[in-house]
Amino acid sequence: MWGEDTGGALAVVEQPFPVGALVAPHRHTREDEYSIVTEGEVGFRSDDREVVLGPGGYIAKPRGELHAMWNAGPTPARIIEIISPAGFEHFFREVAELIAAGPAAAGDGGDLVERYGLEFEEPDWLPAIVERYGLTT
Repeated sequence: MWGEDTGGALAVVEQPFPVGALVAPHRHTREDEYSIVTEGEVGFRSDDREVVLGPGGYIAKPRGELHAMWNAGPTPARIIEIISPAGFEHFFREVAELIAAGPAAAGDGGDLVERYGLEFEEPDWLPAIVERYGLTT
């Protein structure tokens, strides 16, 4: 659901998580995110909170909190992400376009991160999560 459908109040995005998938630790400076697991098991770390949730489980990731997500199980997983306010849903479309454009466009990713107010970090807790769940970084 695009922000244009809600007067900019929120957007809804569905995200698949293949086995071994990791969304690297990052923080949003402009929006809050709320994730609902619909399939499989998804791990979340948001600041000092860590949890693995199954279908029906949900978590809030307020703006400013460093967070990561990963497939924590042996089967593909899926989440619904509610983003407030809207706008960040366009990031996913632009990432898909960069991937489709091939390796030559990879350098444009930094501009994308900056335009959407994302900040990436490598916290000291990340290696343990990668090892515990056999994730692909």
